[in-house]
Amino acid sequence: MAFTDFKSPDEVQKAYKIKYLEKDFLEIKAVSAPEYFVKEFEFNNLNFDIFTSEASRCENVIYPILREVCKKFVNQYSLWSHKSIFADDILAGTPDYIIAKRSELGKNVLEFPLVLVAEAKQNDFTKGWGQCLAELVAAQKLNSNEKQIIYGIVTDAEVWQFGKLERNIFTKNQKRANIDDMDEVFGSVYAIIELAVISNSL
Repeated sequence: MAFTDFKSPDEVQKAYKIKYLEKDFLEIKAVSAPEYFVKEFEFNNLNFDIFTSEASRCENVIYPILREVCKKFVNQYSLWSHKSIFADDILAGTPDYIIAKRSELGKNVLEFPLVLVAEAKQNDFTKGWGQCLAELVAAQKLNSNEKQIIYGIVTDAEVWQFGKLERNIFTKNQKRANIDDMDEVFGSVYAIIELAVISNSL
């Protein structure tokens, strides 16, 4: 079974007895995106149809934003693209992106996953959260620490949604970020990684 086999969050909730809440746990503050990044994004958006396909959204919007934000944390955390993980026969598959603790063994070793990012394919956020929540449960099992909070992001490159799994409670942030406000998207991703850093230090 793959993460993508879960079509909605409630399927994961029923399988793993997870409670659902909607609450703003993430304080979203604007963080200025680097000028060179904004100019590159605006150039691409003006001259190319960067939202035309799933691959284009990932290559031109989602991954570049994640990579740019992760530069601040690069000494402690790594960004993985389409790296397979396996918790058991059901919780297995390939998350779109993983932000994980940097391993002392080298950049090629996946350490504790802390933030899982799923693309809302065909703008289907219900299915996107089904996939992401399954990934959060898998990360929780892989980390062997139920006290550690695992964070999730689901995005179609334009709208960015956020959630967290704490023990058996999944909380979805009510406030969202939109690509029309790049600084808000940057601030949101910064904030969720900072929360993951705090969680990892507990």
